Amino acid sequence: MGYHAAFPNERLIDMTALNDTLLHALEHCDMLIIDGLHAFEFSLDEQDQLHVECMNGRTLEHWRFTPTQMQAATFDKALKHWIITSDSGDHHLECVEATSGHDDEDSDHEDA
Repeated sequence: MGYHAAFPNERLIDMTALNDTLLHALEHCDMLIIDGLHAFEFSLDEQDQLHVECMNGRTLEHWRFTPTQMQAATFDKALKHWIITSDSGDHHLECVEATSGHDDEDSDHEDA
């Protein structure tokens, strides 16, 4: 992904979401924002069901989506998130890529 370094992350996520399926977008993200909650724990199980977990205060929240529900998910261009429907209703998913910073200042002054 070296050639993507010059693009803003929001643009990368939007391009992925607009051109592909939710499953493809999930393969290229490091974190989800589901219904406004940040989730680092998400995975596919043996039946290709998506499991998402995150803490909401002291409560562990868990969502499960079937392959059919993921295929039916739609991307809202205006709000820049996926809308996926489960047995408990509609949920909003944002795929987020992690960014890392380099502390160039320390490396420039290692011999100081």
